[in-house]
Amino acid sequence: MKPIFLLFTLLLLVPFIMTAQDAQIKGTITESGFPIPYANVFLEGTGIGNSSNDNGGYTIANIKPGIYSLKVSVVGYLPYSKQIELHTNESKVLNIELKPSTEQLEEMVVTGTLKAVSRSESPVPVEVYSPTFLKKNPTASIFEALQNVNGVRPQINCNICNTGDIHINGLEGPYTLVLIDGMPIVSGLGTVYGLSGIPNSLIEQVEIVKGPASSLYGSEAVGGLINVITKSTGTAPLFFADSFVSDWGEFNVDVGTKINFGKKTDALLGINYFNYSNPIDNNNDNFTDLALQDRISIFQKWNFKRENNRIFSLAGRYFYEDRWGGEMQWTPEYRGGDEIYGESIYTSRWEILGKYELPIDEKVLFSFSYNDHHQNSAYGNTPYLADQRIGFGQFTWDKTVGTHDMLFGAALKYTYYDDNTTATDIADEVVIPSFFVQDEIQLAEKHSLLFGMRYDYDKRHGSIYTPRTAYRWKMSNNDILRFNAGTGFRVVNLFAEEHASLNGARDVIVTEELKPERSYNFNLNYLKKIYTDNGTFIGLDASLFYTHFTNIILPDYDTNPNQIIYDNLDGKSISKGISANVDVAFPSGLKLLLGATVQDVSATENGIKQDQILTESYTGTWNVSYTHRPWNLSIDYTGNLYGPMRLPLLGDADPRKEYSPVWSIQNIQFTYKGIKNFEFYGGVKNLLDWTPNRGNPFIIARADDPFDKNVTFDNNGDVVATADNPYALTFDPAYIYGPNQGLRTFFGLRYRLD
Repeated sequence: MKPIFLLFTLLLLVPFIMTAQDAQIKGTITESGFPIPYANVFLEGTGIGNSSNDNGGYTIANIKPGIYSLKVSVVGYLPYSKQIELHTNESKVLNIELKPSTEQLEEMVVTGTLKAVSRSESPVPVEVYSPTFLKKNPTASIFEALQNVNGVRPQINCNICNTGDIHINGLEGPYTLVLIDGMPIVSGLGTVYGLSGIPNSLIEQVEIVKGPASSLYGSEAVGGLINVITKSTGTAPLFFADSFVSDWGEFNVDVGTKINFGKKTDALLGINYFNYSNPIDNNNDNFTDLALQDRISIFQKWNFKRENNRIFSLAGRYFYEDRWGGEMQWTPEYRGGDEIYGESIYTSRWEILGKYELPIDEKVLFSFSYNDHHQNSAYGNTPYLADQRIGFGQFTWDKTVGTHDMLFGAALKYTYYDDNTTATDIADEVVIPSFFVQDEIQLAEKHSLLFGMRYDYDKRHGSIYTPRTAYRWKMSNNDILRFNAGTGFRVVNLFAEEHASLNGARDVIVTEELKPERSYNFNLNYLKKIYTDNGTFIGLDASLFYTHFTNIILPDYDTNPNQIIYDNLDGKSISKGISANVDVAFPSGLKLLLGATVQDVSATENGIKQDQILTESYTGTWNVSYTHRPWNLSIDYTGNLYGPMRLPLLGDADPRKEYSPVWSIQNIQFTYKGIKNFEFYGGVKNLLDWTPNRGNPFIIARADDPFDKNVTFDNNGDVVATADNPYALTFDPAYIYGPNQGLRTFFGLRYRLD
């Protein structure tokens, strides 16, 4: 027994003996004596790191003796770097003082060039938004949170089921590509669902590129892209929970944890649950103002530590949602029938994505993703059953030769789509191989030039080339000028993107075989940083943009009020405008982020120019934050302002307004952080109690006759005006440009354990 006991004791002591040889670093991170929570602290090039707790304290343990470069980064402060030397068994205390900076200027970004560089060094303009930004107006999904980003607007496309898409610089949602950790697993049918259910506490940052990015990312990145980057296991908290409720009955909860499986494997687990089951009809049209929703999303990400810090990560997510909106007396037994109108959507999707760096001397990375999306919908008595599967694999080779920073890539994308509509008699199954190359040349100390070219082959349309170029001039440390030009393309799968058009009484008409859309664009961007003597920081980010489309496909609501007609435009469509963000940080703790975009998005056919429908002429956003440190209290006042946009009417007699008024959504939030590891927050959303029914006789046309049982048609299929229908209308819920949800209060609680 004695040898066995000694062996057992030795096995228990081995981990402690091995650990005892390692060193650690600890300390606090502050600014003017006040702690800075959630700062990322890491040893460059090792994958070893942690984040500071609510009191600014941090600890990095199990470090092998050696010389390291310690890095600290957190939104709102200048990055910190210090070289340190650690010896065996050493416990080094390093207290770090950070200096305030802009909200979004020195972040590391990868989306613009598929390479990790600081935002100011990227030749492609990239906007960065952190969880701190998202928390200033708590929402149940990233889709809603983007309403306070300048030039980006979540558009609700369905007055009843409330699904929607993301507009960038006035362009429709199908022109926006959504990535998760750089993988294009969210597109077409799943866009709005892909932006729901990701716990905000697991998000490292959201990167946005405005303007075509097809030369790197292929089809769908015509208008821009949104890359949701999740946290690494090194920077995520040990445990977190975030939950809020509103007086409308909305309930949202995020929980997650970090799990270590030995020294080489760790994982993140996050669960999001949202429920809204309280039908409300404040505009008295007998339809729900907000669709009822019951959804759950489970996300897990694995990280495997390898020799020479090579990358290997694997993530997966499952998402399920039961959503319905309709007449207040609707119940599930009416689903699919023509007695009581309801729009019921069951959505089930799962996703997997990963990255693996090859074990060779060259820096070659293999990235892959796959998702399976199933949707079972009923729009009144119109069923819509659809399946979409997308597989993606990509090799990239990052190579530097002299002044040339090069990237070579080869990708393969598999898309399967099938539905029960007449537009898809057989399943649409396509494999698209792609090749791309990018070369960033350092012309001089302050000048760099980037060239890129992508080749895609689609059996339906043949070879497609998308070149681009970018020039960056660093005029000074505080002034950067960028010019980007290139082309974009989009292969259309109409029903995968426009399934909401199946609701209501309009017929969907496709007049021809749709050709790929092409675009030609340029963007001029200027960044300016100003540091004043009293410690105030001012940042300016301004852009001019211009995009010219050929073969663009726009929904025609005007030709026939009973139809939505889709075809390639025989003419041109142009999106142009100017956008600017001003970021100001005062030493007192007051911060301002102000944005404005003025744009002209129009289509010209047969010499007639017309504003694009559901596209605002100007927009403004603001974010005013103040922290009163002695009270541990923060105040956030956020809002947006939208100029008029043209709306879909049912004919000349339709009494609803052709253009929306100027409208604004404003919110205020108070956050208390006086208890360790806890945050208490609450406030009011939509302070002005604005809803789109103001100034309109109704929003949903003929809400009292959703199946058009009392509508009279002539021999040509046109609606005839009657005493019961004086405006010659049919049931139509497409007249929607803003949320029907008015003023509401909310209260929430966050807990974080590092």
